[in-house]
Amino acid sequence: MDDLAVYAGLFAVAFAAATILPMQSEAALAGLLLTESFPAALLVLVASAGNVLGSAANWLIGRGVERFRTRKWFPASPEMLDRATKWYHRYGRWSLLLSWMPVVGDPLTVVAGILREPLWSFAVIVAVAKVARYLVVAAITLSWI
Repeated sequence: MDDLAVYAGLFAVAFAAATILPMQSEAALAGLLLTESFPAALLVLVASAGNVLGSAANWLIGRGVERFRTRKWFPASPEMLDRATKWYHRYGRWSLLLSWMPVVGDPLTVVAGILREPLWSFAVIVAVAKVARYLVVAAITLSWI
C-alpha cells in the first residue's frame, strides 16, 4: 500500500504542477529517484501521465475560457494568455513542445484549448515534451549524463 501512495502522490504533484499551481514535480521525481526504492522507468511514466493529464485539464479550461476569463481564480492572467496566443499563432501546434517550460508552458496549453487544437494532436505533442523533460531529470539525477 505504501508504494501505491508514493505513486499516487507523484501523480498528484505532477498533475498539479501542469496547472498554474506552484508545484515542483521535478523535485518530487528527483527525490524519489534518489531513494533508489522504485523503478526509474515507472516513476517517469507516472510523473509523465500526471503532467500530461494536468495539461489536458488546462486544455479543457481553454475550451470554456470565455465564460471564466475575468474571474480572479482563472489560472492565467490576460497578459499571459495574450503572450501565449501570439506564440501559438506564430508557431502553431508545435509551440506545445514548450509546454514543459515554467511560466510559458501552462498558458500555452490553455491557449491550445481556446484555439480548438484537436485533443489527439495536443496530447501527442504535450506527451513528447513532458516525457522528454522527465527523462532528462531522471538522467541528470541518476548521473546517466
